[in-house]
Amino acid sequence: MTRGPTARRKLRILVADDHTVMRAGVVALLADEPTIDIVGEAEDGRAAVALTERLEPDVVLMDLRMPVLDGTSATARIVAGPSRTRVLILTTYETDAEIERAVEAGAIGYLLKDATRDQLVEAVHSAARGETVLAPRVAARLVARMRRPAPVTLTPREVDVLGAVADGLSNVEIGRRLVIAEATVKTHLLRVFAKLDVADRTHAVVRALELNLLEGPRRRAAEDS
Repeated sequence: MTRGPTARRKLRILVADDHTVMRAGVVALLADEPTIDIVGEAEDGRAAVALTERLEPDVVLMDLRMPVLDGTSATARIVAGPSRTRVLILTTYETDAEIERAVEAGAIGYLLKDATRDQLVEAVHSAARGETVLAPRVAARLVARMRRPAPVTLTPREVDVLGAVADGLSNVEIGRRLVIAEATVKTHLLRVFAKLDVADRTHAVVRALELNLLEGPRRRAAEDS
């Protein structure tokens, strides 16, 4: 039977960490908390998945870098399973890639191992209620990432067209070089202008050079002109 946290019983917690001392430290932090019951410990991701299926804890405190099966992969398997177990990442790693992978895998929260006992207890309860939990530094990184402008990318054909513009060719000459209609050249240029947020050919070339979208001889020719 699937379990869910209620006010009448302790929250059932599984701790997954391949470092014995670290795992024991987390267990010790939570052992005296009257609202929490540590029901199991796992030394790798595969063991965490197996124990979750058998014990159906309310929350798994999951390390990321573990042998056999890493924490992100284990999280994805647990979330895809039949239980209502929530996975709360508890790790020392806070890179954008690690955070993104964990969130995409279905983790409900991401804590760092420098969290205090009170922060950890509060996070476990929040996770059990289905609330997102993020360490302040992690939240700041996610916000910064969302605010960061998306990288500009051009298709190979758009690069060819813009490169020909950098070489000083007219639309007619570009069409002849690339064996495409003049109307098609204009269409490509309009798309390039929109992507680069410019209004004319000259600024398109300058912006593309700034973003390293034009390389090689074309770039040198444009810089020399």
